[in-house]
Amino acid sequence: MDKKISVVVSVYNEEKSLDEFYREAKRIFADLSWDYELIFVNDGSQDGSLDILRRLAGQDPLVKVINFSRNFGHEAAMIAGIDYARGDGVVCMDADLQHPLECVQEILDRFEEGYEVINMVRTKNKTAGLIKNFTSAAFYSLINRVSDVHFEPNASDFFALTADAARVLRENYREKVRFLRGYVQNIGFKRTTIQYEARPRFAGESKYSIRSLMKFSINTILCFSDLPLKLGIYSGVGVAFLGLLVMIYTIWTWAKYGTPSGYATIVVLLCFMFAVMFLLIGIIGEYIAILFAELKDRPVYIVRDTENMDGEKKA
Repeated sequence: MDKKISVVVSVYNEEKSLDEFYREAKRIFADLSWDYELIFVNDGSQDGSLDILRRLAGQDPLVKVINFSRNFGHEAAMIAGIDYARGDGVVCMDADLQHPLECVQEILDRFEEGYEVINMVRTKNKTAGLIKNFTSAAFYSLINRVSDVHFEPNASDFFALTADAARVLRENYREKVRFLRGYVQNIGFKRTTIQYEARPRFAGESKYSIRSLMKFSINTILCFSDLPLKLGIYSGVGVAFLGLLVMIYTIWTWAKYGTPSGYATIVVLLCFMFAVMFLLIGIIGEYIAILFAELKDRPVYIVRDTENMDGEKKA
């Protein structure tokens, strides 16, 4: 029996890219050493993406479509694709053609060598710009310092898993606030990396705004580290040490110049301590928000309908 690779493609307002993605995929995948299926997950697109996907599914049984009831986010789309994938391996990638389709055969070669988790690591991303590349590098540096899990720098949402590794994500990693590429690097198994150079986007713009990237980064740090909760202890020690220095300075000023004027010192100390206190309250609030999302236990995604697939799921 021939092996099959499930290629999961997250789609959100990608009507300008889908036909080109499909044409290139058909051309490249015709020479794959494994059979394949293309699983497109429509994440509540507001343009004509769904109509294009339904047309492609109607003319090609290898094209399968999962249509969400609304926009649930890029990570939920990838999780849904993994849930529905029935191949011996799963590859997750974007529809904008920044992830080279030629890498899929190299991924299959690594599977044949016995690797079970494959992280795709960007070497270059010319379209991202200096600021985004710098902030990405800074993010991975920070998360590796505060987390017990080591993350591969510049790893992306382009990754591959064997069916056994995908089953672990499908059955156990169901958090509502999540960092999927972090889970991929956290589950263990025999792992390797493949380097690639990101292509320019075929059409459109990135769906991540600065605000959403900032929120995503904060949630990632909170999901993989409890160090922010310990800042209260460190801040308390720091403020106590600062208070000791101020006390020594005040005694020295009193001994040398008589009664010291402590108005400015008191104002500075109060502002500093209130800033630390509000920072810690904000951190605790973020952790409580994550706990609240988990306790509500709402579905990660809701499927409205599918094409070329049996059954309908909610997760």
